[in-house]
Amino acid sequence: MSKSEGSGTGRPAVSVVVPVHNEAENLPVLVDEIATALAGREPFEAVFVNDGSTDGTEAVLARLAASRPWLRQMKHAQSCGQSAAIRTGVQAAQGEIVATLDGDGQNDPAFIPKLVDALQAGGARIGLTQGQRQRRRGAFKQFQSRIANGVRSAILRDGTRDTGCGLKAFRRETYLALPYFDALHRFTPALVRREGLDVVYVDVLDRPRQHGKSHYGMWSRLWIGIVDLAGVFWLIRRRRRVPEVTEVRADAR
Repeated sequence: MSKSEGSGTGRPAVSVVVPVHNEAENLPVLVDEIATALAGREPFEAVFVNDGSTDGTEAVLARLAASRPWLRQMKHAQSCGQSAAIRTGVQAAQGEIVATLDGDGQNDPAFIPKLVDALQAGGARIGLTQGQRQRRRGAFKQFQSRIANGVRSAILRDGTRDTGCGLKAFRRETYLALPYFDALHRFTPALVRREGLDVVYVDVLDRPRQHGKSHYGMWSRLWIGIVDLAGVFWLIRRRRRVPEVTEVRADAR
């Protein structure tokens, strides 16, 4: 697929949502990797959400979009965080199925087809396909994730080993029906299960960041999330069975 061909004509079947904050150097390679990963499949679009970047992110995305009609840029006037950026992208998405990945290049777009295929193969009972990173780079990063995921899993019992992986696929309507709050992206599996839907896990590989630095550290991974964790636990405990409603018409008696 050439840069100018895009993803074909008509409404996209899949929307790839990518939150980015000061990732100008990583974007050219990532954009082309998304095109390669989805080449030859159903029509797609890529919605990059520029979350208040202060580097050249806006200009780089505008330049790339000029020759790629499937590439869109949504912009936050100021940084609102990853969950807000993902929600903006999902709201703007035109595809029924949405796949997400982080904008730092550590998530490989080559795994998007596997996530989408697993979601479609599972039918209506599957609410989310969640990437699980193998061979995580860096001993300290592994330590951070192990603690954060261990605490979360012990409290929520959502069966997810690696909820922080940005590679996910879900139906747009399913995601927008979830309760929204900051850090939603780290609790998506638990909230999808809360809706009575299943989660499928797909093993993916973690790649080293080529440019820039991580915007998240130990405090944001665990301690700042304690309040959110308590809130999600409350939401899960407070869920009640959704009644199945049918209308009984007089002429049907």
